[in-house]
Parts: sequence; C-alpha cells; structure tokens
Amino acid sequence: MKHISVLKHLINILAVVLSGAVAFIFIAYGLLYKSVDFIEEYFNVLFWVSFSLLAALSLAGVLFYIFKKKSLYRFTVCALIFTDICAIVFYTLCATGMLGTVNSVDALREYISRSGSIAPLIYIAFCFLQVVLLPVPGSVAVAVGVAMFGPLKCAVYSFIGIFTGSLIAFLIGRWIGYKAVCWIVGKDSIDKWLKKLKGKDYLILSVMFLLPMFPDDVLCFVAGLSSMTAGYFVVMIFITRAVSVATTSYSFELIPFTTWWGIMIWIIIAALIVLAFWLVIKYSDNIDKFIKSKFKITKRR
Repeated sequence: MKHISVLKHLINILAVVLSGAVAFIFIAYGLLYKSVDFIEEYFNVLFWVSFSLLAALSLAGVLFYIFKKKSLYRFTVCALIFTDICAIVFYTLCATGMLGTVNSVDALREYISRSGSIAPLIYIAFCFLQVVLLPVPGSVAVAVGVAMFGPLKCAVYSFIGIFTGSLIAFLIGRWIGYKAVCWIVGKDSIDKWLKKLKGKDYLILSVMFLLPMFPDDVLCFVAGLSSMTAGYFVVMIFITRAVSVATTSYSFELIPFTTWWGIMIWIIIAALIVLAFWLVIKYSDNIDKFIKSKFKITKRR
C-alpha cells in the first residue's frame, strides 16, 4: 500500500510538470513561426516570459500538492490544462498562418480566398472557433463573410459555424465547466450560487443573446452552468443567432451610415434596444412565467 501511495503522489506531481512542459513546447514552436511583427520583434522576451510563467505555475502546483493545499492545487491543474489548450490553438494558428489575419478584414479575406473551393468550410470553421476559442469580434468575421460571399451566403455560413459553436460552448459549460468548478470550489458552494440565479435565468439570458450589447459567446458557457434546459437553449439559440446573424449581414448594406436617414434609423434602432431591455427588466417576472409556461420548463435536477 505504501508503494501505491508513493506512486500516486509521483503521478500527480509528474502530471503537473508535464502539463507545464506541453504548454511551453507548443508556445515555443508557435513563436518560432513569427507569424506577426510583434512576435518577431519581441521573440526573446516572449520566449523567456512564457518559460518563466509556466515554470512558476508548475512549481506552484507541485508545492500546493506537497503541502496539501487542495483547492489551490486543483485550481493550478485546471489553469495548466486551460493553458495547454490555448497553447495548442496558438500553435495551430501560427502554423497555418491564420494568426496574422484575425485582426485584419483584408488579410483574413485574402487568407480564406486562397483556400479555393473549401473557402466556405474554412469560414464556417473560423466562425465556430470565434465562439469557442478565438477572441475575435463578431463584426470582423461578418465583414469578411459579406465581402467574400455576399450577405445571404455569409448569413448561412456564419449561422452554421456560430450555432454549432454555441452548442459546443453550452455543452462544455454543462458537462465540463460545472464539474471543473465543483472540483475547485465545491459542489455545495457552486450550487448555492447557481440557485440564486434561478428563476429569471431563462428570460435574462434569452434577452442578452438577442440584444447586441452583451458578450453572447461567453454567455453560452454561462447558460450551460445555469438551470436552462438543453432543449430550450437549442430553440432559443437557433432563433436569436439566426436573427442576429441575418441582421448583421444585411444591416450595413440596407442601412448605410453615409446618409442622414441611415443614421436616423440606427439611432431609432439603438433607442428601441434600450427600451426593450428596460421593459424586459421591469416586467421580468410576468415574462419569465409566460416563457416557462409555454415551454413547460421545470427545474433541472
């Protein structure tokens, strides 16, 4: 039994060290591509900062385990796993040359154009990653799509990628996020906080997805941690994403900013959005009861 206990400790410590090493290897190889000018200019600094931070994080994880700081150890492990995922994505973006395009409409459009017949698939994949992993503004992706395929095809391709990404983000929050948070914080504690959000989460989250002023990509993960059922989420995200994608794809073409009437319409739209949100907050209880009665929603166990 003593040997088994020692082996268990060694495996836990080795897992922390290997997680840090994997993250550094992918980051280092990604940096070697020097995909953007910033990386090329500050390569040495980025290399050694990455090494130092990952070494410190790995060492902290080992010390937390040795001194039986369970919560801190678990948090460190989750941080290292998340860093591994980000490092792999970073390496992939550097290796494919996509990193230098994500902040430029013209560069991203040119990159996708070079893909030829599979350009729609590349664009759908980009929209998918935009929701799940990439910190890219939705307006950049839509602007590229409209320029590449026109508003109709852009709306279709964007919807496929964004809708699929939204479902995956929800499932991550439902199946992985909850368990990870429970592992770090404790099930009783997280359930207590989620209980405080129950009652109006259907209404508030639905409104946030529909209105353009909220980070709806992040909210997909939050919805997975809420009491919202998967069935309701699919229906709600299908409708709200379809509306938002179609509106964004056609908005700048149909309502230009270069005319007085276009500016006036955008002002009216902004005012209506603010009014709608105010009405929803004011009558939230009645609207929430109506939504739940129509979808026959019960509490998720």
